[in-house]
Amino acid sequence: MTKVHKFKIKKEDTVQIITGKDKGKRGRILKIFRPKDRVVVEGLNMVKKAKKRRSQQDRGGIIELEAPIHASNVMIICKKCGPTRIGCKIGAADSKTGKPVKTRICRKCGEAL
Repeated sequence: MTKVHKFKIKKEDTVQIITGKDKGKRGRILKIFRPKDRVVVEGLNMVKKAKKRRSQQDRGGIIELEAPIHASNVMIICKKCGPTRIGCKIGAADSKTGKPVKTRICRKCGEAL
């Protein structure tokens, strides 16, 4: 059985690719595959795939789509200071649940992400 890892990045986060053919490019996370530690970033890591024709109206052929990239190869973007690591700040307890509120923060400037 594969171990499911915790991710500090979430869907809809803006990230920058730090290694590979798309190094330096930025995009939004569309999907996260936790068991394989991979993420799909919008418009990046594009690959060509042969698609079979499924019906009369459907066109087969070669299509381009985003391939998953390893989560260690992306870095979250802080609006203030750019690519950064993520920290976690535990705040006061929530009035409804009584549990402390965890907030993701930028390690460079301390601003909430």
